Amino acid sequence: MSSLVSTISVAPPWLWTAFIVGILILLVVDLALFGHGEGMNRPKSALIESAAWISVALAFNLWFAFAFGKNLGLEFLTGYLVEKSLSVDNLFVILLIFSSFRIPNKFQHRILFYGVLGALVLRAIFIILGAHLLALFHWILYIFGLILVLTSIKFLRDTDDEVNATENWSIRLLKRFIPTTSSLSENRFFIREGGVRKATPLLLALIVVEVTDLIFAVDSIPAVFAVTQDAFVAFGSNILAVLGLRALYFVLADWVGKLRYLKPGLAAILGFIGAKMLLMDIFKIPSWISLLVIVAILTTAGLSSWYVARIEQKRKDGTDPYQKDS
Repeated sequence: MSSLVSTISVAPPWLWTAFIVGILILLVVDLALFGHGEGMNRPKSALIESAAWISVALAFNLWFAFAFGKNLGLEFLTGYLVEKSLSVDNLFVILLIFSSFRIPNKFQHRILFYGVLGALVLRAIFIILGAHLLALFHWILYIFGLILVLTSIKFLRDTDDEVNATENWSIRLLKRFIPTTSSLSENRFFIREGGVRKATPLLLALIVVEVTDLIFAVDSIPAVFAVTQDAFVAFGSNILAVLGLRALYFVLADWVGKLRYLKPGLAAILGFIGAKMLLMDIFKIPSWISLLVIVAILTTAGLSSWYVARIEQKRKDGTDPYQKDS
């Protein structure tokens, strides 16, 4: 195991172990503080938790940069920002999933908690496998780069409102083997009806969330390997970004739909890092330039979304001077 770790990362085995144990401890603390009752769904509580996870990620990033070098530290931060921004786009789909299955707010935190746990396991497997393959076959980088460029085009053409969670293929497959019900029973995944054990909409929503994250991982894993080829940097930045997804959902749920230019921004980011990966044997773009480009794109997308929403609200309220002049 130690020989495998040494071939795919500069991080020693003890750091992998300490990081995973630390993440598990933080998850237990997170569940104890924020995972019970409806308090998690309150914006203030969610904002505190989201800020806590971001602080943990940035503190670890700072330590890692001091311990293993500024360049790897920049790669870690860039990978974290890329995954965090892709996670925000994932929130659009999660909103549609909860709406499709009519999941009340008070039960959503339970689905998101188990969804995050599943995402951590899946992404850990994908990242370690991907890093091992990259160490053996350099040409896989070109496949990853092509995937990102094609995904960026797909982001520009697709819309989230095309998603119908109840018709997801995984749900149709599940219903062939497990009886289901449209009734909710508190926060249970299974209930008994007429002596038959049936899956509730909570379990169906959780399955769609996990399948959706699996699909998103096809984009995010190649994206992080375009930023860094160090397995621990890819793993650590990805995991820390995903951990805050549950809290981020409740922070952004009320206005995530107003981020109209997020998807074009993500398309630009994926196109940029895809092109970077395809050209890396010809011209290697420094990590700090990649970081600046990504920050600039996200800032432009965010400010543009805010400005257009502000103008539309003024027109709706009848206070837009341009509307009055016309």
